[in-house]
Amino acid sequence: MAMTRVRPGRATRSLFKSRGRPHSVSHAARHRDTAVIDWAAYIDGHRVCTGTVADAVRLIRDGRLTSGEQESAGFVWVGLHEPSATELTELAEVFGLHPLAVEDAIHAHQRPKLERYDDVNFFVMKTVGYVRKGPDGPEVVETGEIMVFCGPDFVVTVRHGAHGELGSVRERLERDPGRLALGPAAVVHAITDRVVDGYVNVADAVQEDIDEVEEAVFSPERTDESRRIYRLKREVIQLKRAVGPLAGPLRNLGARRFVPAEIKEYLRDVEDHLTRVREQVESYDELLNPILQAHMTQVTVADNRDMRKISAWGAIFMVPTAIAGIYGMNFDFMPETEWRFGYPMILGVIGLACLSLYRGFRRNGWL
Repeated sequence: MAMTRVRPGRATRSLFKSRGRPHSVSHAARHRDTAVIDWAAYIDGHRVCTGTVADAVRLIRDGRLTSGEQESAGFVWVGLHEPSATELTELAEVFGLHPLAVEDAIHAHQRPKLERYDDVNFFVMKTVGYVRKGPDGPEVVETGEIMVFCGPDFVVTVRHGAHGELGSVRERLERDPGRLALGPAAVVHAITDRVVDGYVNVADAVQEDIDEVEEAVFSPERTDESRRIYRLKREVIQLKRAVGPLAGPLRNLGARRFVPAEIKEYLRDVEDHLTRVREQVESYDELLNPILQAHMTQVTVADNRDMRKISAWGAIFMVPTAIAGIYGMNFDFMPETEWRFGYPMILGVIGLACLSLYRGFRRNGWL
């Protein structure tokens, strides 16, 4: 597909003229006055550093890549983190992004999807992370989003949330010029691979927590794991919402004409990983439900055991209470009270009755 020769207009210069390149990704994330994290022009798989994004666009689109009759393949990759409406709108004028896709990228909270607007593909993926809330808090699944605008000679990535950092993806691609020379599709594949690897890591971490809960439920110690089980079920739902809907868009991405055959092979591998993670996450529900039922059954059995013990001891103490109640009545004629051995006999009867009841309850497993 031939690159579109569009000269950057005033929007490019006004947006990026006074903003220099951040020294590092971490520094940019903490001290930046723009959503632009990084940018570069890539020519035949090699990075060409420029002072501004406008210079990168101008380098690719001004026709300076023509050498004789051979035209070099090049594209611009711009990475943004939580851009404002103004920033993304001005960038949309430069690259010709559709207003509907721009609106989705600004507001986020989109389902994974793949849409096409003329020659620009808009790909949405959810990112996940398993983070701890507070020093002693539980680990929870947090989600973010990555939106990718993929055109004939550009890639614009818009990231929302603290997860899905793409600096390492860019560095890994730049170490493989042959792959990067395949164009924007190589960037899209690298991002999807990074996102799905995040799914794998979080799914494995959730699996470890489920195994710990299972061991705690079936351990001899009595612990209340119901709250933790419900929390894990909620985290599994969050993970399913991110992993499940991506299967269709990823499959459609592999069928797009702008994706070279070499990249399609790698996309099929990513799809296989996604399928494995999706099946793994779906199995968590099937595993957590019987764990929760077993835990509730154990709680019920333990409560019944406690009630049997309480009832057994209540029956034992009822014997001396009943006998003492009888002899505490104010009757004048009670012959055994005048008997010399009456008191020892009553104590013996109480002790024998209590011992008999105790042995009976003990034999039946109530005590």
